Amino acid sequence: MTLKNEEKLASVEVIQESFEKLHYICNPQIATAVFLAYHLEKPILIEGPPGVGKTELAKTAAEMLELECIRLQCYEGLDESKAIYEWKYGKQLLYTQVLKETLNEILEGAKGLSQSVDKLHEFGDIFFSEEFLEPRPLLKALRNDDSCVLLIDEVDKSDHEFESLLLEMLSDFQLSIPEIGTVKAIENRKPLVFLTSNNTREISDALKRRCLHLYIPFPDVDLERKIVQARVPEIAEKLRNQMVTFIQELRDLDLKKVPAISETIDWARTLILLHSESLDPDLVRQTLNVILKFQEDIESVEAELQSVTNKALKEN
Repeated sequence: MTLKNEEKLASVEVIQESFEKLHYICNPQIATAVFLAYHLEKPILIEGPPGVGKTELAKTAAEMLELECIRLQCYEGLDESKAIYEWKYGKQLLYTQVLKETLNEILEGAKGLSQSVDKLHEFGDIFFSEEFLEPRPLLKALRNDDSCVLLIDEVDKSDHEFESLLLEMLSDFQLSIPEIGTVKAIENRKPLVFLTSNNTREISDALKRRCLHLYIPFPDVDLERKIVQARVPEIAEKLRNQMVTFIQELRDLDLKKVPAISETIDWARTLILLHSESLDPDLVRQTLNVILKFQEDIESVEAELQSVTNKALKEN
């Protein structure tokens, strides 16, 4: 990290202020986790419901530090060939053809089978050298010329086997490649690592032990108002307060998927596009599909629409 970035990570308060300037409103717990992750050189495992700003935290940290954000999106079946490295098979095939065409030249001077095999082995080692290596996100993060932010997104969607692949990286900032050896991050250039999880399955104890833990819940009313103000500053204060109160009321209902911060922000932008000045039942009904993603949830809310809207209007 440069001296400039050291200053940006000097204290929890400085981090919080820097995030706010980039329109990411966070509480002291989030800023403290970023502060500790840098100074203790430990990854952060961020858990919480979808849409509360877990991924955005990593992206904002990269923006604040002016570092590249290398992202690995996890999914079922993800393996080392997509996460760590793979070989450039096309290039290897091309060189194999060259080897066939120049076989006589390569074996020239060799006496007997043993020497011929030795010469072929020498040439064969080239196929598994740096020249033929295709780095994937984890290896790219270790070998980056400068430090970077590594985002391992939705790690809970991957398999337990993939978690095992991560352990060496998360504990020692290194990866072992059988044909090449161990690749370590350069001192003072270790990546700042963020892992996110939507809690769709339990993360292993081995992975959790290697990380700092941060849970980001849905925000309270005051924090959500600040977030909307930062992200959609053109919205009127009255309408902002009404919509945030409405969203907070929805989260108390028994829904399949309650609206997250991302839906709140989308709804604020929608209401501005519709030139709205205040909530009313008809307006809410027309735009429910922006904040609710399941038809059964929309139908449940429509039954309570008048009372929930009235409560939002009454409190604001």
